[in-house]
Amino acid sequence: MTAATNGAPTTKDATIPPFVPDLPYELHPAVEVRPEPFGALLYSFTTRRLSFLKDRDLVTVVRSLADHPTASAACRAAGITDPQRLTMFERALATLAATETIRERHS
Repeated sequence: MTAATNGAPTTKDATIPPFVPDLPYELHPAVEVRPEPFGALLYSFTTRRLSFLKDRDLVTVVRSLADHPTASAACRAAGITDPQRLTMFERALATLAATETIRERHS
């Protein structure tokens, strides 16, 4: 599984809160998702960052974040229940949160 960037998630901007799987998240409104044969391309019109999601299940999770009460619930709804795989997805979502591709939902 590859999400957004390589390596551990980093938050360069102190205003970006850390990713917490038990909180609600959504795709950032400035991010466009384009389906691709390998998964999806995500482009942020704010950061001008281009990200590659190479796992179709991760694309499903990212697209459905706003439909679920928490990021963990979005993973479970996509069938991500294996603890090891769930950890990988949470790490990928943390990277996407650190790069402002997804954000915590407040409404």
